[in-house]
Amino acid sequence: MSELIAALNQLEKEKGIDKDVIMEAIENSLLAACKRDFGSADNVVVNMDRETGDIYVYAIKEVVDEVYDPALEISLGKAKAIDQNLNLGDTVRIEITPKDFGRIAAMHARSVIVQKIKEEERRVVYDHFYCKEKDIVTGVVQRYVGENVNVSLDDKTDALLMKSEQIRGEVFKPTERIKLYIVEVKETNRGPRILVSRTHPDLVKRLFEKEVAEIQDGTVEIKNIVREAGSRTKMAVWSNDKNVDPVGACVGLNGARVNAIVNDLKGEKIDIINWNEDPCVFIENALSPSKVVSVAVDVEEKSAEVVVPDYQLSLAIGKEGQNARLAARLTGYKIDIKSESQAAEEAAKVSEEPEADEFEIEEDLFNEEINDDFVEDAENTEEAVEDFDAEDIEE
Repeated sequence: MSELIAALNQLEKEKGIDKDVIMEAIENSLLAACKRDFGSADNVVVNMDRETGDIYVYAIKEVVDEVYDPALEISLGKAKAIDQNLNLGDTVRIEITPKDFGRIAAMHARSVIVQKIKEEERRVVYDHFYCKEKDIVTGVVQRYVGENVNVSLDDKTDALLMKSEQIRGEVFKPTERIKLYIVEVKETNRGPRILVSRTHPDLVKRLFEKEVAEIQDGTVEIKNIVREAGSRTKMAVWSNDKNVDPVGACVGLNGARVNAIVNDLKGEKIDIINWNEDPCVFIENALSPSKVVSVAVDVEEKSAEVVVPDYQLSLAIGKEGQNARLAARLTGYKIDIKSESQAAEEAAKVSEEPEADEFEIEEDLFNEEINDDFVEDAENTEEAVEDFDAEDIEE
């Protein structure tokens, strides 16, 4: 049995499986075998020596005056022969190891060890990657499985990078090392299932956290990040130290830090802007690299009207509206972008339209003229009627 202990020690060293866990499982399986093969009662226990590996079967019996069930009880005289200190009502452990128990133990130990190794390997892998959930790992590309990519995360664990989680247009070669974001780790009957992504916005966030020391120590904070994978990312940063430039810290000397991340993302553009409490300033920064003339914000409606120079309008909107779209997602405001000439035309139209007060004044004057005319006509009519009546009376 010493060979068994040596094997368990080797397993514990190589695979990280606690040998006590396997020993306990062996004891339980042997107990079930005893009850099945030898008809033993429920008072039977199986013990495995943790040092030598020897296995013993014991029956727990109660000390009584008169024995009715030999499987559960023992007389006081026999109990005293085992231990003089035993009295009525005490329990005594009696070894009942079967003759063929060595063969049975070896057979069950083998099956239990194999099963337990599989279970413990799955548990170790699950625990290892569960701690890395919402973090990044480096994987090695193995092969394409249809449109999905099989990636090795370590010597024992593979993950499948689904097509929906791949950056559009990105092509991998076998043995290529790539950075992956672990979205979720699920425990299944076939072992842990690790969901990885190359398109998740937090992939960029984690890359900056590992690359920029100021983010690691909390001096610089990433306030928000939005991404259209493979094309462009916008990230708003803030410094808790007025002497530290958050954008400069993320860019690095000669762009060394941001370029390292761009290389990991296969050339994806990254806009790093200063976060600001003032929504007008924040929106202006978010529309970078475009220049902004003015920003009018409606905080309640979460909307903003932005005026940019005529020659900067296409830059502010971006290709297929990408720059404006990302800026709106980054700031949380609905952004309406206009050129200076468009804003001037709208202002001119507004100034040409008469105001409501003018309409009211003109209407009042018109009504007064009508009333005056009406009164004058009424007076003339009344005089004519009086003259007519007087003539008729004279006649």
